[in-house]
Amino acid sequence: MSLAWISVGALVLAITLSCTTTINVGVLSLALALLVGVGLGSMTPAQVLDGFPIDLFITLVGVTLLFSIAEVNGTLARFTERAVRLCRGHAGVLPVMFFALAFVVATIGAGATPASALLAGPAMAVAARAGVPPLLMAIMAGNGALAGTLSPFAPTGVVANDNMAAIGLDGYQWWTFTYNALAHAFVGIGGFLLFGGWKLFTRAGGRADAGEVTTTEPMDVRHWLTAAGIVALIAAVAGFGLNVGMVAIVVSTALILFRAVDEGKAIARMPWGVVLMVSGVTVLVALLQATEGLALITTGIANLSTPTTIEPIVAFGVGLISVYSSTSGVVLPAFLPMVPDLASHLAHDPLPIAWSMSVAASLVDLSSLSTGGALFIAGAAGFADTRKLFNQLLAWGMSMTLVGAVLCYALFG
Repeated sequence: MSLAWISVGALVLAITLSCTTTINVGVLSLALALLVGVGLGSMTPAQVLDGFPIDLFITLVGVTLLFSIAEVNGTLARFTERAVRLCRGHAGVLPVMFFALAFVVATIGAGATPASALLAGPAMAVAARAGVPPLLMAIMAGNGALAGTLSPFAPTGVVANDNMAAIGLDGYQWWTFTYNALAHAFVGIGGFLLFGGWKLFTRAGGRADAGEVTTTEPMDVRHWLTAAGIVALIAAVAGFGLNVGMVAIVVSTALILFRAVDEGKAIARMPWGVVLMVSGVTVLVALLQATEGLALITTGIANLSTPTTIEPIVAFGVGLISVYSSTSGVVLPAFLPMVPDLASHLAHDPLPIAWSMSVAASLVDLSSLSTGGALFIAGAAGFADTRKLFNQLLAWGMSMTLVGAVLCYALFG
């Protein structure tokens, strides 16, 4: 039990130092995981490193390489110029457009992570060119993707619905999807307006630079090849369910072979610090699971709950864990099976509890410690202060634990 508390303390230390120092939190998390696991937990280094997120690493590397190619060879610049022109230079319309696009891509089956992986690079490039603050674009595009994440066709939606069916709550797929979509639309648009997004619609602040709106560079063969590669990636992921990281690496390799970009410049341009940041934190979270640190939090939730407060308490607790853990891989499979026992203990309807868990876990997934937030940070590299955006999205994810509790109480309490 003491090792569980130590692992929880290590995670708290890593998060705290990430907000107060310039150290890469991934390096720090990796070191803490090895110190706790090997030094105190009698684990081997290989056992600790089993928590390294290979799939996430491949996704980040593949997608950031592809969009690094698109940036280095000028494709992103040309398309962002045309995107600004399409919106007639109105900067306020751009985040709304990316919210809708991300929502559609996630809902039709790609899910939030692939949708964010596909759109984070273009969205952050457009934001930089049009003068949209990176946090506002990340909030809108990120919540658009998350609004579709509990679609019955999306991977996280499949996990949620399968677990609900296993506990006798089958047939509520579209209700679950609708509640989640409404919650993300509420927080996305609300956050956008709260942090000054409304100013982008005003005459003074609502237009991108006139020169950028009216001037567009011509497209040549390498730009069309890169655009075709991105379209192929979208089709492969959204249409055929292929792994986004794998397809991105294959497409990137093809573009390099066709000499659409200088390979060295593209690889050097990749945000390796962000990739290390997310991977290292994930190793520490995996250690937390192995030492049963997560179980400490679940026990606390059960002890604190009453029939009146179960929805907000469950929403807050699940949201807090989901800030730094996988919603589909950890939170939903771990918590949804608890619903019948919680409902029985409190003489409560299980369905609102299950909905509270599903919606609250998703609401925090734009945290910089989650894959979605990490992708937008990676997409902003070169366009914005990624350290600042990391802390902003971390604060956003933490605040969603409270917002999620209030929303779930209003919707299901």
